[in-house]
Parts: sequence; C-alpha cells; structure tokens
Amino acid sequence: MNIIIFCDMEGISGIFRKSQVTLNEPGYQEARSYMTQEVNSCIKACFDSGVRTVVVRDVHAGCNNIIWEALDERTEYMIAGNPRKGRFDGIDKFDGLILLGYHAMAGTPQAILAHTASPTWQNCLLDGIKVGEFVLDAARAGQHGVPVIMTSGDDKLCAEAKSFIRNVVTVQVKEGLSRESGKLLIQKKAHEKIYNGTVKALKNCSDIKPFKVRKSVTVRLEFIMEVPLSLTRKDVKLINGTTCEVTGSDFEELINSFIF
Repeated sequence: MNIIIFCDMEGISGIFRKSQVTLNEPGYQEARSYMTQEVNSCIKACFDSGVRTVVVRDVHAGCNNIIWEALDERTEYMIAGNPRKGRFDGIDKFDGLILLGYHAMAGTPQAILAHTASPTWQNCLLDGIKVGEFVLDAARAGQHGVPVIMTSGDDKLCAEAKSFIRNVVTVQVKEGLSRESGKLLIQKKAHEKIYNGTVKALKNCSDIKPFKVRKSVTVRLEFIMEVPLSLTRKDVKLINGTTCEVTGSDFEELINSFIF
C-alpha cells in the first residue's frame, strides 16, 4: 500500500493563533515543530501498519513549513513549494490520502482559524452546497480514484468531514472556542490519537470510497469585497460584483483555474 499525506497547519494540535501559521510571526517556528512532529506520528503509524511507501506534501501557504531535516527518514520524499503541474499530479499512484492538520470552512462558528483557500473568499459552493478545503481536496483526489481515508483538526473540521464522506476516520486534536481560542489536547495525547487514527484508517481503507462530484459541476465563489480582475474571463460568469461561477466537467481544472 502507498499513502500520501497532505499537511496543512491550522488544524495541527497546539495551534490556535494566526501568528503561529504566519511566516516570521511570533510562534511560527514552534508551530513548524508541532506540524513536523504530528506528521511523524502519522508516518510511524503508516509504517507500523505495513505501508510500503509514504510521501508527504506540505500544503500550507508557501508550502515550506515542515522541518525537512526532522522528518521521519523512512519517508520516500517530501513535496514542498508549489509545483507547476499542481497539487494532485501523480496522486493516482497512491491507495489513500490523509489530510492532516486541516481546518473548517469559512464562516464556521467557533472553528479555529476557519477559512476556505483564501482570506478573500467568503463562500465556495459546489452545485449550491457550501464546502471548504477538505471537500475541495477530497473531490480532486476522488477524480483520480483516490479516497481520503483520514483527516485531523478541531471538532468543527471533524464534523464537516463526516458530513461529506462516509466512514472517513476523523481525529479531533482540539475543540474550537472561537477563531483564535480552543481547548487543546496535551501534545502526547494528540500524537497518540493521530497514530491510532491512522492505524484505524489503514485497516478500513477498502471501506472508504473516493469522493466524487457530478461530471458537470458548477463552482460558485462569493468574495468578501469584489470579484478579482483575474477572474473577469470568458469562462467565468459574473453573478454580481462579489460573486462569480464557472461550470465544467473537469473539477480539478475548474478549481485550479481559481487558485491552486
């Protein structure tokens, strides 16, 4: 079995402030360590469960947050930065995807550091259903036939994931109290939960199906201020000054045309 781990930062245990996930801000270097240790707990569980190959992809901001030299040496390789071919290139080589350290969608009450893709996005809707980054990544992986088998983050992210994917294993490492406040598990307990959740997800991998969207899907973006000039294109329908949408049969291409 081959597993790929996408790791975001806002849903990592011990992280609850914006400064912790922002380059050169107070707490960022410590947060990088938290992130790396949590990834290592997941990697250890993979190899202890008999996984043959593990690849890690840093997907937070500039995608250069995981401490490379501290990563479990059994990892095949780590993908950092933003490659030209996009986030999901080559994912069909893997049997399962783990979304570690993810966060709830924009507008979720009491969710820690909730947002969707960009601070300028107010809402993202697929065929009228509001979604966040968890679904955007699960759907693009699903287009390649790869299921999301596990995710971790706060209680709101876990509830969101369960509402979209049947049997997905969710690991709650904290409880959101407000945008920058939460009940945080002790680090050792959080790492144990990540390890145990990974083992469970790998055992149940065959019971979790890839997340699929309709062949012709409409993506609508509602912006906080106004639709960016970069989206005033022929393929994008302008609904009003703050809302636009695009319809197509290649979901990954649609999302990539908006952001990544």
